[in-house]
Amino acid sequence: MTYTETVDWMFQQLPMYQQVGNKAYRVDLSNINKLVKQLGNPHRAFKSIHVAGTNGKGSVSHMLASVFQEAGYKVGLYTSPHLKDFRERIKINGQMIPEAAVVQFIAANKTFFEQESLSFFEMTVGMAFSYFSEEKVDIAIIEVGLGGRLDSTNIISPELSVITNIGFDHVNILGNTLPKIAAEKGGIIKEKTPVVIGEFQEETFPVFKELAEAKIAPLYLAEDFCGRSYTSDLKGQYQKWNIRTVSMALDVLKDLGWELGEEAAEKGLKNVIFNTGLRGRWEVLQEAPRVICDTAHNKEGLVYAMKQLQEEKFENLHLVIGVVNDKDLASVLPIFPKSAKYYFSRPDVPRGLAAEELQKTAAKNGLFGKVFSSVTEAYEAALQEASAKDVVYVGGSTFTVAEII
Repeated sequence: MTYTETVDWMFQQLPMYQQVGNKAYRVDLSNINKLVKQLGNPHRAFKSIHVAGTNGKGSVSHMLASVFQEAGYKVGLYTSPHLKDFRERIKINGQMIPEAAVVQFIAANKTFFEQESLSFFEMTVGMAFSYFSEEKVDIAIIEVGLGGRLDSTNIISPELSVITNIGFDHVNILGNTLPKIAAEKGGIIKEKTPVVIGEFQEETFPVFKELAEAKIAPLYLAEDFCGRSYTSDLKGQYQKWNIRTVSMALDVLKDLGWELGEEAAEKGLKNVIFNTGLRGRWEVLQEAPRVICDTAHNKEGLVYAMKQLQEEKFENLHLVIGVVNDKDLASVLPIFPKSAKYYFSRPDVPRGLAAEELQKTAAKNGLFGKVFSSVTEAYEAALQEASAKDVVYVGGSTFTVAEII
């Protein structure tokens, strides 16, 4: 198969959370354990850092990778989902896995995948671990896909675990209270392995403390970091929390023997986009009108994004919004500004919520606008209607942002 045929096969043949949601979520690690055994346990061939959390885990993963790169290490980076190209999920020093490597891995293991009915995510994790092992990375930053305890990535024995924060996302899978969600994400805490908690929350910190004590895992809280303050090329105001989490993580890693000096930290955090290719985090696509896109998609993330949006200077505000069908609209729609013009659309994934339904529910929350047949059409309409002094914001879902960048 060609690269395109290979990726199409991966998307279509096997359950993929990005496409079908809950049905793709596996409730145990038996499949991934079978797969890594088949592959010769590649996850044991490199050192790693494991990153979980509701918001910020992607940014924190990319920040850590960038700092390690600036320090001269060969760095693997595994994240999800991708925006434009499947290969964004698997990178070494900012370079995506070659198309040929994707084709070769699938071709070599296709029969096994079919026999064992592996999910898209399980396959992709196996691919990443194999690639990092073959390329002999010094360290790999591994972002959890969903949850933590039962996530396919949770077979690694990392140098450090990081949990950014806990919010209400994927409640139908992870639980409907913050302590329940924390227990799932806290499942990445390993025996005698330090863990950094990015944000103190009264409801969740006792959960992490109990899990860490049971595992004799040293526990660090990012809010206790009192070292140098760094700035980043990631301009979302919410990134200050992620920078603090990374700063504490770097302190712990230095104590473990990793050579991560001040210069590497400063340059790494200032060059995240250049070093890793991260996109869609408060990204300014153009000026006059100013166009901003952001992948924030749950209540906790959108609170920060909407606050920063309101602080922009503009005559009129235009919001191009699309969401997935498992989104808790009752909690997120009240966060959006009522004094804006809305362009409702459906992200082009099976889980996309019909634009008409989004428009109807939004109207009940005082948000009004037109329906468009695609995100692209909605975006183009917003650009046409916006004056040079207006601001256009695109968001509501990672998939909405993916269609316009």
